[in-house]
Amino acid sequence: MDENSPQQLPSFYERPNTENVILPIAQGVKIGIERVTNSLLGLGGAYGGWGDNYNNQTLPGFVGHRLGEELPQSEVMNLSELGFHHRMHTPDLSDADHLELEVEVGARLVRAAAEANGWHPAEVDGLLVGMSAPVSEDYVALVARRAGMREDALKVSVHKACDGSMGALNLALNPALAVPGQVNVAEELAGKKVLVGGIEGLSRFTSHARDKNALQLFGNGMGLFGVVPGENIKLLAGRSHENYDEEGLLQVRMYYPHSKEMAPGKSLLEIQQDGGNHIRIAGMMHEPKDGLPIVMAGLMGMVKLFVRSGVEVVTDVHQQYQALMEKLGQSGREINVAIAHHANYKINLLKAKQLVKEGIQFPMPWLLHDFGNVSAASCAIAFLRQLQEINPGDHVMFDGFGAGTYYDVMAVSMG
Repeated sequence: MDENSPQQLPSFYERPNTENVILPIAQGVKIGIERVTNSLLGLGGAYGGWGDNYNNQTLPGFVGHRLGEELPQSEVMNLSELGFHHRMHTPDLSDADHLELEVEVGARLVRAAAEANGWHPAEVDGLLVGMSAPVSEDYVALVARRAGMREDALKVSVHKACDGSMGALNLALNPALAVPGQVNVAEELAGKKVLVGGIEGLSRFTSHARDKNALQLFGNGMGLFGVVPGENIKLLAGRSHENYDEEGLLQVRMYYPHSKEMAPGKSLLEIQQDGGNHIRIAGMMHEPKDGLPIVMAGLMGMVKLFVRSGVEVVTDVHQQYQALMEKLGQSGREINVAIAHHANYKINLLKAKQLVKEGIQFPMPWLLHDFGNVSAASCAIAFLRQLQEINPGDHVMFDGFGAGTYYDVMAVSMG
């Protein structure tokens, strides 16, 4: 990964299979989408981004524009070392234009992901989308309607920061996550056609941030893949874990409904149902006190926040997985590949090293050099980029983690 210079690594828009168009919003906004299908697995999807592309040389000028002052050279991050060479940002837009842009972007992604699975949008029974800061409270419903999905299709919005898409996948696969009195998403969608992933307009979200690291790390990104729960993806072992960020190492403004109440022994997640078919899973965040969208500790703070608990959760799921394999007479069988959230390369590398100390080792490829940190969209994009290398019967581990703090880790069987 590191040996490639930024000049050698193309932007997402320059990839041969990316379909690029200019949306007629404001002065025109570029969107690119790539479709991926693995016919042996019976699974496909689509991913992409929107806005202007900035590489590591042009990014400081953009960040300076956002800050209203030049970014000091001493605060320019070595993003290549962190695994990122490009990211996408939208221009300054009105609230109305941001809404129109992200609904259109989402609708195009839904249609492309459905088609990659051989489905028409009207056939899709569920749309589960992770997002850190939705442009509107009914965003998923608006996207589903514009994409041509049925009104009775189940829509689930998952607000667990970078863990949102994996929280959504866990909900779709694991009936044990259901809350009494609420719709059991996994039971409702078992054997049905479902799109799962993340759509993150992080350029809009960070546009008023003052945190220089956040402005350099984050960018727009989106990805959705098709799941027929229990058929083309089967849950083997999994865990959903909450661990409140008392120190505020990664503070994030909640742009979605949440009571902001905490009680001993009570989940940080609140579940709301709008009508009969739109469910919102809203996670409690440690919010910045000054009203800013995001405030980050340094990189060591991110390591402290995510690596220790992340290793614990992955280790627990791996032990569950090994016990199941032994029960099935497949003792010694291992995970073929892990799809981890791309927070940054150093975090994932350290996590892998810590897992080795626990006797756990499996491939954890770095796949998102041309997106930056795209929060809940990253695992969906990484999975789709790895999809052609996955064979029927392979065992895959999904490792999601995000501010809050939230973790969703699953071992699954493919095809």
